[in-house]
Amino acid sequence: MFMKRYSPVTLMAVLSATLFACHQAAPEKETPASEAVKINNQGVNINYDDSKKGDTTLLFVHGWCINKGYWKDQFDFFQSKYRVVAVDLPGFGTSGKNREKWTVEAYGEDLSAVMQQLDLKNVILVGHSMSGNIIVEAALQNKDRVIGLVGVDNFKNAGWDPTQPDTAAANFYKGARQNYKAVVLPYSSQYLFSSTTDTLVKAKVLNDIANADTLIAIDCLERGDSYPGSDKLASLKKTIYLINSDYTPTDTAALTKKGIAYMLLPIHGTGHYPMNENPSEFNTRLTQAIEKIGASSNEP
Repeated sequence: MFMKRYSPVTLMAVLSATLFACHQAAPEKETPASEAVKINNQGVNINYDDSKKGDTTLLFVHGWCINKGYWKDQFDFFQSKYRVVAVDLPGFGTSGKNREKWTVEAYGEDLSAVMQQLDLKNVILVGHSMSGNIIVEAALQNKDRVIGLVGVDNFKNAGWDPTQPDTAAANFYKGARQNYKAVVLPYSSQYLFSSTTDTLVKAKVLNDIANADTLIAIDCLERGDSYPGSDKLASLKKTIYLINSDYTPTDTAALTKKGIAYMLLPIHGTGHYPMNENPSEFNTRLTQAIEKIGASSNEP
């Protein structure tokens, strides 16, 4: 998650019904609104928002300890042109928590369930923070549905090796399990925001982190750190478009060395939550990525 991929050092370096109108002399019987599809993966409920219309789908996946509501500005902005779906990952928001292991692979299966049960086509996966790994896993599981990947402030440290022992990280997780707020909140406050981050955004994020299910939060964070995301991304052979805040650098040399096809679309003056800190600029960058993906998917 962002602990090792998005922070400056190893340890401190882890979100319509159909209307009708009839103008006839004799009014017709009203057509009932279509019911939302209830989605679950192996008995775990997955809550989501769906604009329902559009040939291309933008599937938004939130980061650690937050929820689909963090994509509201993007949902509102893009729904007139694309089908927009935003999910609450299980363990967060209003999705289910009845699972024992919170792995990247399981979250990839959750997104597979969403894509399959809604029969989404021409899907562009947009994943923030720890969900960079999750959208890679979901793309590997759904190569026939996914046409593009957009990472949001992730894959900044692609050269990091998850197989190497890390005593500092182990101590962090041990401490977080013993006293979650005392360990996690100072880290989050120091490393997830820039000097220009709006105080309301910062307060909301810290409140959501503080009130997360601590067992799930730490388990998915630790398991995410052991996932070989960069190697998996390289094996996917698909360009990832990275909308990364420049408050911490992106190691582009490592991306190139790994053989990862990427396009960096940097955003200035935000912390780890650019979609909330500067939604207008973020939407411009995402529009650029979508247009690039559309152009490449139409190539013979």
